[in-house]
Order: sequence, then C-alpha cells, then structure tokens
Amino acid sequence: MFENPQCENCLFKSHAAKFLNIKQIGELEQNCALADLKKGDIIFKQGIFSSNIVYIKQGIVKLFVEGPYNEQILKIAKGPSYLGIPTTLAEKYNRYSAMAIDNVSACFIDVATFKSFIQENGKFAYEVIIELCRNEINLLNKCVSRAQKNARGRIADAILFLYNEIFESKTFNIPLTRQELGNYVDTTRESVSRILTEFTTDKIIDLDGKKLTILDFEKLKLVSQRG
Repeated sequence: MFENPQCENCLFKSHAAKFLNIKQIGELEQNCALADLKKGDIIFKQGIFSSNIVYIKQGIVKLFVEGPYNEQILKIAKGPSYLGIPTTLAEKYNRYSAMAIDNVSACFIDVATFKSFIQENGKFAYEVIIELCRNEINLLNKCVSRAQKNARGRIADAILFLYNEIFESKTFNIPLTRQELGNYVDTTRESVSRILTEFTTDKIIDLDGKKLTILDFEKLKLVSQRG
C-alpha cells in the first residue's frame, strides 16, 4: 500500500515544498510514505493518535466529525492540499476524521520532519501559514452560510463551491450521497432531494443521477445571495 515517494521530481509539490532545499527534500523523501487510496478509505480517524501530516497530491476527501447520531462534514477538499496540520501540531489526537471520496494519492509526512522545516525554513513556513489562513477564511464563510441562509441558499452555495473549488466545470458528478450533502449543509436528506428537484424544475441545474450540470449560473448565484 505504501511506497517511497520521489519528492524531488514530484509534479504535485505544494507551494511550500517548492522552497525546500536539496537537503530538506532528501529528508522529506526519507520521512514520508506515499499511498494510493480508494473511495471510502479512511485517511485518518478521529480520536486516534496523530504522528503524520497528510498531503493530498490528487483526489477528493471529506473531513468530518463523528457525532452521537450523525457525522458532521466540516470540509470537502481536493489535492494538492495539506490535511491535519492544526490538530497534529497542536494536539496529540485527531479531532476529526478524513475519508477519500474519490481515488486519492496521499503522502504521510512524519510530524517531526514537518516541524523542522517550519523552524528552519521561513519561506516554507510562510506558505504553510498562507494555506491555513485560506482554509480558515473558507470555514468562516461556510459558518456564516450555515447560520444565516436557508436550505436553498446553502445547497446553492454547495453547488457553487463544487464548481469553483473542486471540479472547475459546469458538469460534474456530485461526490456525496444525498445524506452526506445534507450533513454538509445542515439539512435533511429529504430536503436535499426536494431542493435539487426544485432547481431542476426551475432549469437552474440538470440532474441525471449524480451527474449535475449547471444551466443558469445567474439564477444559482441569486439563490445563494438571497439565502
């Protein structure tokens, strides 16, 4: 399952890793393992001791917290992207889980090695901070959407997010089940199905199973803005 990475010639280096020197690249190769994961594979699990920073080279993942009744999806992310930096650097145990929702190529980087890069390489540290800042802003925007918009607005936001941040195409396969999409936008599976049907009837989207095509961006944005 795991193999040694070839970091120096990697086509999917993070912006931060591009600032590592030759010695540090060698250290990264010695303290990193590459894994190819399939849809449904757990990348790391809530409550388990964390000793790695995960770098998603390719693929789509969901981050979620397991509650007493349902899971709460915190974030959908695609590579290239780091996972688990805050919880791994600040805590001993994962505060949430990560699962592949598509085929994923991931690097598991020893946390001590990652910390040494931050301490020794200012440009590397700066790029990591920038990524963390972007992630925090996106999460704050999502919190506002959850708190102030109705279910139609939240689902419109989710579709626009998948278009803008994940697929960059007006036609894509929704990577979540109706139940997962409901957990992502804080509504029920039944509401998700009903609203997607309404969007289809209004010719905002076309839906064929999981295949979604955005037909009218302006109407979709209007639903998002009006919430």
